[in-house]
Amino acid sequence: MRGELWIFIAVTVLIISLILNQVALVLISLLFILTAVISRLWNRYCLNRVEYQRRLSRNKVFSGDEIVYEIEVANRKLLPLPWIKIEDELPEQVTLLKGKAIPTLEERAILTNMFPINWYHRVKRRFPMRCERRGCFLFGPTHIRSGDLFGFFNKELSIDKIDYLFVYPRLIPLDRLGIPSKQLFGDIRLKQHLFQDPVLTAGVRDYQSGDSLKRIHWKSTARLGKIQTRIFEPTTTVDLSVFLDVRTTDVPFWGSVAQLQEVGIMAAAAISQHALDAGFRVGLYANQITRFSQGMVNVPHSRHPEQLTRILESLAQLHQVESISISKFIRQEVRNLPWGSTLVVITAQANEETIATLLDLKRVGRSIALIKIGGKDLKTDTGTLPVYQIKDDIAWDVLKEINMVEK
Repeated sequence: MRGELWIFIAVTVLIISLILNQVALVLISLLFILTAVISRLWNRYCLNRVEYQRRLSRNKVFSGDEIVYEIEVANRKLLPLPWIKIEDELPEQVTLLKGKAIPTLEERAILTNMFPINWYHRVKRRFPMRCERRGCFLFGPTHIRSGDLFGFFNKELSIDKIDYLFVYPRLIPLDRLGIPSKQLFGDIRLKQHLFQDPVLTAGVRDYQSGDSLKRIHWKSTARLGKIQTRIFEPTTTVDLSVFLDVRTTDVPFWGSVAQLQEVGIMAAAAISQHALDAGFRVGLYANQITRFSQGMVNVPHSRHPEQLTRILESLAQLHQVESISISKFIRQEVRNLPWGSTLVVITAQANEETIATLLDLKRVGRSIALIKIGGKDLKTDTGTLPVYQIKDDIAWDVLKEINMVEK
């Protein structure tokens, strides 16, 4: 807009100087017009063959780790750029150790870089940063601006490419949370025994008194003319199903207290790590839909070497709004759990509905353990349900370690 105004003024002066026969003024106005034309052409081609890249030294880290954010600009043409301005959108939750980003709305910040770049030249800039908060963070988009030497014109280019940074919750020993790992996992080991897995059918036999009607093989019964019962393969596999309730307030769908939720997430990570190290197959379930989850967070049971990474990646994506109550979520998922799976439920709101759900599952033979976050005593009778509590002072000390409270 400023360049167009200068051209208009120069043309107007040229016309007036020709009418008044002012040679000096004619030459000056022609010089302005020539400068404007050159600036216009410069602006037209300034961002042609300009290449931009951003890189993260790592895109999967733990809370408290440091990474390097790098930008690279290459000018692959003869036309030099007297200035180029690059504005990168960053998550506000990361801490730049070099440079400064200006906060904007919605927990975002703008990192601005401005410098000249010669023809066929490449510029790299590196910014170390500390990842102090767990989460899934977005880097980008990027806005690039350049123009002529005199600043008459400028041209903009937007790069919509997004890079993701997964910051895992910090892994801490289970005992550090006040949960006696020997007691918790000792109970589970004692309950390991040979039982029949309904997924693995070994064959059929004649019906015997006491056999469950659910095991009757109706096709064989019809073919042989007498009742046949399915025989299942024996197994000693024990699966651990970790259910995490993301809600920490009394009001449903109202969000969560970030500090309490973070303690619950670290507890889920600690239990998963300890169980995998002990040889259990572990699955993770959370009553929330995240950016990359297909429906509710659901990491199927596995002992794969990458299982902990999958669990941590899912935990990194959790936000503060539940999608469904934990009791309803457990009732939906329990029918799909592996045979003999042990449920470990982590919640800061162990209300009557949740306790009733867990007691119902215990009565039908499920192994259940409840991890209560926070020091408030449970108002509902838990019966024989094993309950482990992460007390307020322990939670407070853990939160201090990850800088979520003032020391």
